[in-house]
Amino acid sequence: MRNYRDLQVWSKAYALTLELYKLSREFPKDELYGLTAQLRRSATSIGANLAEGCGRRGNSEMARFVKIALGSASELDHHLLLSRDLGFLKTGDYERCAKELTSRRKMLAAFLGAIEDELALKAKSAARGSVVLPEWPRAKLRNAKLLFSVQLKG
Repeated sequence: MRNYRDLQVWSKAYALTLELYKLSREFPKDELYGLTAQLRRSATSIGANLAEGCGRRGNSEMARFVKIALGSASELDHHLLLSRDLGFLKTGDYERCAKELTSRRKMLAAFLGAIEDELALKAKSAARGSVVLPEWPRAKLRNAKLLFSVQLKG
């Protein structure tokens, strides 16, 4: 089991969620159960899916939850655009949040790539009958600095 709080991508997604909660307080009250709720839910879902994936066993399940987080990030992108076009978000706030979201999506994609690479390596090793490497090869993760905020031992 992994600690999701050690994932830099989770930490940054969490910070974006907090920012969007603050910004959406200014949305019209009649949108509280509409766009406001949808924007908040999709933002929250990114970090929540990373946390849930870390609580599961194995990289295949983790990859599944990272894919769900990527889907939530795409949904959030739509909600941000709609919020701007309806005049609920100022252009500057939209541009800042959209830029942050793009960064999170790239981090999620890199994280998913690292997990999928390791799964492929395990499958290849198993097919050859050789020793399977531990989860998340350290060299791969050291090269993907975006993924972790903690120093890996080893």
